[in-house]
Amino acid sequence: MKNPFKFGTVVDGAFFTDREKELQSIGQLLESENHLVLISPRRFGKTSLVCKALQYIDRPVIMVNLQSVTTVAELAALLLKRVFKIYPFEKIKHAMTHFRFIPTFSVNPMTDGVDVAFQPGSDNNVVLEDVLMLIEKLGEKNKFVVVLDEFQEIVDLEKGLDKYLRSVMQLQHNVNYIFLGSQESMMTEIFEKKKSPFYHFGVLMRLPKIPYDDFFRYLSKRFAPMVLEQPEQIAEEILSFTQCHPYYTQQLAFQVWNMLEQKNDVEKLVDHAVDELTRLHDFDYERIWMAMNKTDRHILAVLAQNITSPLNSRRGIPTSTAFSALKRLSRQGYVIKNEKYEIDDPFFARWIYYRSL
Repeated sequence: MKNPFKFGTVVDGAFFTDREKELQSIGQLLESENHLVLISPRRFGKTSLVCKALQYIDRPVIMVNLQSVTTVAELAALLLKRVFKIYPFEKIKHAMTHFRFIPTFSVNPMTDGVDVAFQPGSDNNVVLEDVLMLIEKLGEKNKFVVVLDEFQEIVDLEKGLDKYLRSVMQLQHNVNYIFLGSQESMMTEIFEKKKSPFYHFGVLMRLPKIPYDDFFRYLSKRFAPMVLEQPEQIAEEILSFTQCHPYYTQQLAFQVWNMLEQKNDVEKLVDHAVDELTRLHDFDYERIWMAMNKTDRHILAVLAQNITSPLNSRRGIPTSTAFSALKRLSRQGYVIKNEKYEIDDPFFARWIYYRSL
């Protein structure tokens, strides 16, 4: 039988887990004139959720990850390249007559796609505005959806870009924007701080972990053909370790399934799968650990022991120092905060725990 679990890429179909409530909310929002701000830690399934929701609407979609660009001109070029995937150049060239800086086009022999670039010296804000207004014009017949993933990166692209971008977007009527972000503090500052240009620009949604009961049913159903007598036990043990983290739950379930196919004994199977995955990443964890300072290591060691509050000064670090370390580790993606602070990767947490024994 085919392994029914998938991780590391956008998931769909039978691999997609629950999120019915969120799907409905996003669908309703896309039928309105509003924009969406979706925040969650990395690997919580933001992109998969949005892609799933977009399948139910008959509208052109442009999706760009801001981590893949280093300049505003690159962002403009990438957006225009996405437009050409929807509309052939010959059909929309007349709509580009308003461009103040003409881009250069070339055919990529590796992909047969069109590469787009703006000449050095072009005004970055102007080229981006021209591309966004092209999307607005093309959306007159069928409203566009533009998804900007890792939107918090806008802060580092160019000073004042957020203010300029807001001034352009607020004039558009034929585009729904979806802003995805994994840095909660930065996204909150962009969209919730009153002095920010994007203050309350969209409907804010925070994506939590998948509810335990939903994940439990999902896992039990898929393990049932392989473990006729106790699929619920395996589902319970997996979720006990991953604490319902979407990515790592799928990863561990994938490993457990593979071990079942190899006719491994069900007894302590999940523990063996956890050990195997932890050993697999031992070199990476060692490299990450050695690159950290002592304060960050101390905070992670405290969290790995499942101690409720690493901010307690009795742990040996002043509260202000511990808080700064938590913020730093959160920005780097090692720590997330739900009801409490926790290490994002449960396998890394296990590795740290056994290292500190």
